Amino acid sequence: MTYQDTDLMDYDEVLERFDPVMGLEVHVELQTETKMFSASSTDFGAPPNSHTDPTCLGLPGALPVVNETGVEWAIKIGLALNCKIAEYSRFARKNYFYPDQPKNYQISQYDEPIAYDGYLDVQLDDGTTWRVEIERAHMEEDTAKLTHIGGADGRIAGATHSLVDVNRAGVPLIEIVTKPIEGAGKRAPEVARCYVAALRDLVKALGVSDARMDQGSMRCDANLSLMRKGATEFGTRTETKNINSVRSVEQAVRYEMMRQAAALEAGEEIIQETRHYQETDGSTKKGRPKETSSDYRYFNDPDLPPVIVSRERVEEIRATLPELPWVKRDRLQKEWGVSDAEMRDLVNAGALDLIIATTEAGAKPDEARSWWTSYLAQKAKESEVELEDLAITPAQVARVAELVREDKLTNKLGRTAIDGVLAGEGDVDEVVDKRGLEVVRDDAAIEKAVDDALAANPDIVEKYRAGNKKVTGAIVGAVMKATRGKADPKTVNQLIAKKLS
Repeated sequence: MTYQDTDLMDYDEVLERFDPVMGLEVHVELQTETKMFSASSTDFGAPPNSHTDPTCLGLPGALPVVNETGVEWAIKIGLALNCKIAEYSRFARKNYFYPDQPKNYQISQYDEPIAYDGYLDVQLDDGTTWRVEIERAHMEEDTAKLTHIGGADGRIAGATHSLVDVNRAGVPLIEIVTKPIEGAGKRAPEVARCYVAALRDLVKALGVSDARMDQGSMRCDANLSLMRKGATEFGTRTETKNINSVRSVEQAVRYEMMRQAAALEAGEEIIQETRHYQETDGSTKKGRPKETSSDYRYFNDPDLPPVIVSRERVEEIRATLPELPWVKRDRLQKEWGVSDAEMRDLVNAGALDLIIATTEAGAKPDEARSWWTSYLAQKAKESEVELEDLAITPAQVARVAELVREDKLTNKLGRTAIDGVLAGEGDVDEVVDKRGLEVVRDDAAIEKAVDDALAANPDIVEKYRAGNKKVTGAIVGAVMKATRGKADPKTVNQLIAKKLS
């Protein structure tokens, strides 16, 4: 039977015959106010081609000027990744023709990067730690953005034409390149996912990027090759480009392992090429043959001087590093009294940063955890969005928690208030006011509701007086229904107990 590019080998069988080798290249856009080599804005979401200038358009005679903040943030990332910081580094021209590169070359760094030889210790799903060695973290400029018209899901396959938006061209970019990741075996896809997730948390904590993979401000290229058991030389690698979620990184690595194994067993030669990840089914599709570094004809950019950074300046930047995510997690875990498994669940659910922000806005840790991991997690699942994409802020959740804590809202009314915020009806207090949600504190009205409920349920009164104290739940429910859930539960229970005694 003829081999097809979509043929896959069973995953367990892959692991019996091959060892995977990975290399991950993560591109992080920096949130500087201006571009890496010019004064145009970097604001995301502006009308196409509105943030341009002669330099990022590649017009003749336009000269680049280095963004000092971009250099300092690159150093900050390098330090957080335990890298050595070069006192002397240079920018180079990476030459290639493609519609997303107006100059026909990209300003990058080649053999003299700003940061090199580091590592990141990554926590896996079971709590074990995997050290990912970092080859380099270098500065470059982002390319323009292509929108393909006529292809499925905006992809180039089947497109009739493409549009170019130069707003992104020149945005400061840090490319973080790992050394070959060997020995992961079955856990290779998991290692890839956890590494990218840890890197995302890190750059967000540093305040240098929002790391929104769905918006392209952080992207991963996953290189993968297979070695037959007992072999000593790496196999030919493929590079799956521009993966835009941590889950997709895991799926792409797993898919490529199964695809390459099927090809090798069929006697096919693996082609060094780029691949495109398909969100619809988790597969990868053939792209173009992959160049080697010599194909790019790197040479030092004659328009840019070397970047020279003193040891004193490096140490000044090191002193500005915030508490790193894994250090903060360990501290909070002890302060909150949660287990390792509970903390991992919070991280994996994307809830930890939201909970932290909610406590910083005034909520107690247990309140914040309860709201984000229960009701808000349910709302996110119903809406098929990530927790962080819900239309409610940590400060608003903290306000709901405060109102519940002060007995101005019940838990049920708090959920109703959240529904109103999510529906776009305004801030928490506006929703509470508009919907009339605040707890009823009219003792006379509550007492009448209790009397009516007792009168309507003589059998429950009889059971209670016979010694069954648990039957009052039905009375409480009747009172809450009569008051549309607005009665203060404590007052209701006190009145019931008083009258039945």
